[in-house]
Amino acid sequence: MKQLKIVFQIIIIVALLIHFSVKDYVYASAIIFYAFPLPILILLIVFSILINKNWRKISILLFIVLSAIWYFKSFVSHHENAVNEGLEVVVWNAGHDQSFEDAFLENKKIPDVLVLIECNLKSIQETRNTYPNYYFHESEEEIGIFSKTPLKIISEVTSETNSTVLKFSTNNIIFYAVDLTADVFNSRKEELQFVYSNIEYHSNSVVLGDFNTPLESIYFEDFKANYNHAFSVKGNGFKETWFWNLPLLSLDHIWVSHNLIINKTNKIKTWKSDHNMLRTYISRLIIPK
Repeated sequence: MKQLKIVFQIIIIVALLIHFSVKDYVYASAIIFYAFPLPILILLIVFSILINKNWRKISILLFIVLSAIWYFKSFVSHHENAVNEGLEVVVWNAGHDQSFEDAFLENKKIPDVLVLIECNLKSIQETRNTYPNYYFHESEEEIGIFSKTPLKIISEVTSETNSTVLKFSTNNIIFYAVDLTADVFNSRKEELQFVYSNIEYHSNSVVLGDFNTPLESIYFEDFKANYNHAFSVKGNGFKETWFWNLPLLSLDHIWVSHNLIINKTNKIKTWKSDHNMLRTYISRLIIPK
């Protein structure tokens, strides 16, 4: 029992060191970094408080410090003066079972643009018949695109590891729908490099989807330099979108080019998928003449 307690403490210490230092810089550290996000580490420390009297004071201090760090890093409150105006864009990992109709119901209205990752495409023709004046696209890689205005599919590229970037345009905005493989044995560095190689950083663009990579990853630095993270800028609540409404990892993202204004971003909780839905309202920056 004593040896198990020691091993348990070593796991916590190693996971903490990785989380606050190397993160997912190398493959070995990445596995631990993704497996032990701060909420899980906090739970482990609570367990440590209960089973190990010798470490109790240190564990309680760690619990307080880590809880504060997680709260201030993950929780945002930017809905003051936020408005439901502009182009309504929604993205959702539908978990293979949900359709466009399910997404409309979860969103409680029909958005201007909807990207469904792992979309159930069986009912697509019925949906087309129900909304004959709108525009749909179904990808072989189970990415569904909906738009109220004319939709142009520009390209779709899938990697050998089954990650996909689908480029399309509507409302004079270029969108990149991203679905990165969830296989933890595939390097996030290589998967995000695949995304970077298939997008162009320019005005009037939005990159969105299921990245299967937490926002804390060091490999999001290019995105952070070239785009605004919609939830960080105008969200309300915890940034994490997975797992089953528990705020464990922020895997789903909407990245918006700097020339577009993010008016408001919502995380919509649902039990129809293990991922939350994200909705943002964007508009163009008006430059005085």
